[in-house]
Amino acid sequence: MARINYVELPVKDIAATRTFYQQAFGWSLAEFGPSYAATTTGDVDLGLQGDPDEATAAPLPVIEVPDLEAALAKVRAEGAIVTRPIFAFPGGRRFHFTDPSGNELAVVKSGD
Repeated sequence: MARINYVELPVKDIAATRTFYQQAFGWSLAEFGPSYAATTTGDVDLGLQGDPDEATAAPLPVIEVPDLEAALAKVRAEGAIVTRPIFAFPGGRRFHFTDPSGNELAVVKSGD
């Protein structure tokens, strides 16, 4: 079953933003290179994207699915615009699309 499992925030200052969430909420954020940090609870996690070339303009909800290619075919069939084709990243593969209202979301298959 598909579910939102991640929200990625574009951030301007990764260190300050990471410290803010750690201090304000007691969250532990792992560093994944100099421009990315994330919680790794396995529930709905939060990612901080500090690379301006990779960051989206707004928060990015991420939907986890069991079959990435099938999900891509379905969103295309429904008329979504794919903004980033399937790509690999540490932890899996994903693609981005915009919904009919222009919201950008991502779809992920973890562990691929």
